[in-house]
Amino acid sequence: MTKPKRISIIGSTGSIGKQTLEIARALPGKVQVVGLAAGANVELLAEQAREFRPPVVCIKDESLVRELKDALGDTNTEIVTGLQGLITVATMAEADMVVTSVTGSIGLVPTLEAIKLGKQIALANKETLVAAGELVMNLAKEKGSAVIPVDSEHSAVFQSLQGNRQEDVHKLILTASGGPFRGWSAGDLAKVTLAMALKHPNWSMGQKITVDSATLMNKGLEVIEARWLFALEFPQIEVVVHPQSIIHSMVEYIDGSVIAQLGVPDMKVPIQYALSYPARWAAPWSRLNWTQIREFTFEQPDLDTFSCLKYAYEAGKTGGTMPAVLNAANEEAVALFLQEAINFTEIPQLIARAMDKHTVIARPGLEEILSADNWARNQVKRLVTKG
Repeated sequence: MTKPKRISIIGSTGSIGKQTLEIARALPGKVQVVGLAAGANVELLAEQAREFRPPVVCIKDESLVRELKDALGDTNTEIVTGLQGLITVATMAEADMVVTSVTGSIGLVPTLEAIKLGKQIALANKETLVAAGELVMNLAKEKGSAVIPVDSEHSAVFQSLQGNRQEDVHKLILTASGGPFRGWSAGDLAKVTLAMALKHPNWSMGQKITVDSATLMNKGLEVIEARWLFALEFPQIEVVVHPQSIIHSMVEYIDGSVIAQLGVPDMKVPIQYALSYPARWAAPWSRLNWTQIREFTFEQPDLDTFSCLKYAYEAGKTGGTMPAVLNAANEEAVALFLQEAINFTEIPQLIARAMDKHTVIARPGLEEILSADNWARNQVKRLVTKG
């Protein structure tokens, strides 16, 4: 019998983390959970720890350690905390693979530490490659660490590349649903409320990524991520709006052939493929019913109205520390929008202003990337305070 894939999950109480555990639950013997890490959801983390019995769990918020210890007091689970706790879970000797599903640039350092040990990375944290793609992928190559994408679009590209040569790729075509405001004007977007932005038409995701999908920044982050995952240049990465969200992305080859990956909009499918690769596991998830599919439609994204995607291309082409600034400014702006401290249309405005003020470092190391990240966050806060 094949040994189970031993995984640790950074971000186990978020959307991707919970769905990863759903796979482990549905496929006993295929996946063994050896480490869990969460930010502040003590109740759910304790529940997960009791069910899966990992030797180590981390709660990043240090003020919640006592509460977690009380909840798991009758178990042998080791409890760690803070950034060092995330690193501990990511570098466990027991783990074959680290599922990096935490939202935000907090996932960068634990992922790098896991890569240093040659662990497989199931990457659902866009910000890691957006902020430090060159650094991460160079280290992965040096250490022989496989970085397997979990995002549905990048998983689709990854699957469509199997059995083909890198030099035969003409371009990637990343599909976007268009979000809840597809076809809206700039004037329409000024009326968007938080509740409206959190209603995605096709996907069930966490709040931050749902807002990113509404602004199209999610697709912009995916463009930068794709550049590093697949070693292509930005002119080779195209975005098309595909409202049905059935074709998850495509690869066009130099002979004009296009290979696509299709499926229902269910994140468990790409998560499971990352866990099983290079094999495929039979699974109980829902499947396409071809007799109910009436049309596939495609359109160009509106970069003037949804300028976040335009800024992402600009940041990616500029390179250096600019993508880290784009990402951090977006994180802060989205957090402010989720607190209803700014309007929806202020998100791209704050990102653009932070990018305009940034002095780019062309070939940054980790400390310079983290410094740029911190600078951008503070810049957004100052801009909002000043008005």
